[in-house]
Amino acid sequence: MDVLLFIIMFILGLVGSFFSGLLGIGGAIINYPLLLYVPSLMGIEPFTAHEVSSISMFQVFFSSLAGVVAFQRKKRKVRDGHALVNRTLVVYMGFSILIGSLIGGIISGHLNGEVINLIYGILAVIAIILMLIPGRGTEDSADVVEFNRWIAAGSALAVGVVSGIVGAGGAFILIPIMLTVLRIPTRTTIASSLAIVFISAIGGVIGKVSGGSIPIEPVIYTVIGSLIGASLGSRVSSMINVSVLRYGLIVLIAVTAVKVWASIL
Repeated sequence: MDVLLFIIMFILGLVGSFFSGLLGIGGAIINYPLLLYVPSLMGIEPFTAHEVSSISMFQVFFSSLAGVVAFQRKKRKVRDGHALVNRTLVVYMGFSILIGSLIGGIISGHLNGEVINLIYGILAVIAIILMLIPGRGTEDSADVVEFNRWIAAGSALAVGVVSGIVGAGGAFILIPIMLTVLRIPTRTTIASSLAIVFISAIGGVIGKVSGGSIPIEPVIYTVIGSLIGASLGSRVSSMINVSVLRYGLIVLIAVTAVKVWASIL
């Protein structure tokens, strides 16, 4: 085992998933630039864009799986007695994002690195905008949640394709869509998006396996770090005010987006 590789990948997985658990956003939007640039700065042979997207996808899969397991251990109902996870929403958006992420994962293997970086750059800009928009969903949950099923399925399919290409679960885009476009209650959005992202990650992993370019060792090391980081981030988030950290993260994503765009242009 390459000790330096293990240490760096473990730390990257830990840091990325820590912020994911802390701020409630998709870890891939943080991990993609970290995996793309940090290893080379530390003297390790840099990963290609294909390898970075594969590592990110596997990390999202295991992180979301851990989140689903943790959620199942908690109460399934809130104090007003209404279910948090809306099964109809999960079926429509989950099935669509599964197809999209599967397609995106397969397409990724046929794209050159610059195109994948370009897609990440676009997603990073979208992420910054969405993180600055306050949520509009209501805090209450309900037994029956009304939403436009065509918009839900179509938006999930589109998110799945682009997320599958760069190795993301798409939560940072899905959650604002569910809150502002579909007008899903906040509690239902958070709980349901977890299940939807996990389904997305299944499709993405299958797509990445089909497309190849999977560095096994870095994937394992990063996943180990991410499982620990997500848990720590979730615990810390309940203890501190994360508003300053959120804006700091926006700056970090903006800087990396500029670097990616600069390398493209």
